[in-house]
Amino acid sequence: MYKDMAVELIGGFIALFIMLKLLGKVQFSQITPFDFITTLVLGNIVGDAVLEKDVGLWKIIYCIFIWGILIFIVTQLSQKFTSFRGFLEGKPTMLIYKGKILPKQLKKDNFDLNQLQHLMRQQGFFSLYEAEYVILETNGQISVLPKHDYGPPTKKDLNVTYEDTNLPIALIMDGKVVLNNLKEAGFDEEWLKHQLAKRKIKDYKKVFYAEWQKGVGLNISTF
Repeated sequence: MYKDMAVELIGGFIALFIMLKLLGKVQFSQITPFDFITTLVLGNIVGDAVLEKDVGLWKIIYCIFIWGILIFIVTQLSQKFTSFRGFLEGKPTMLIYKGKILPKQLKKDNFDLNQLQHLMRQQGFFSLYEAEYVILETNGQISVLPKHDYGPPTKKDLNVTYEDTNLPIALIMDGKVVLNNLKEAGFDEEWLKHQLAKRKIKDYKKVFYAEWQKGVGLNISTF
């Protein structure tokens, strides 16, 4: 019994993993009500099937496969037909327009003032009147465009000289060299060993994390 459950769990886990890879990251990174339901069903298929004695591994994989195809078809339809996408995912709605709160829209979206205040505080706005526009997105979060007086100053406003922005590159993680990143940064292991030697570090295994960024240099954290 326990052996069969272990086999079904492992098989179901692998099948779910493959299905999530095929569906893509966007499916679950920007979750909508439809995505939430499909995720629950996928999990329940495996969970319920493992507890049922008459359900074998192939039946679990078959159910996951069919459900995955249905999700894939719906996703493709939503990408090709904007009307279907709006029906499935919903549309963003305006809760505050030109500094004015829209009570009818709040009521229509089953959204109260306490929820609106809570979400705005999470974005750093402690008064509803600090916002020029507030949009309720399809995933239940809000986007806030503040009024001119409450918006953060930009570098252009402060007349800061323009400089290129460079991504930091991890060269060592958990005591192991990330060779692809080292090559991308334009260095080799001899250069890295020389940099570590300057800080009296003789072995990669002593480095927890090392990061290089143009204009900043090499930062190292040891264990």
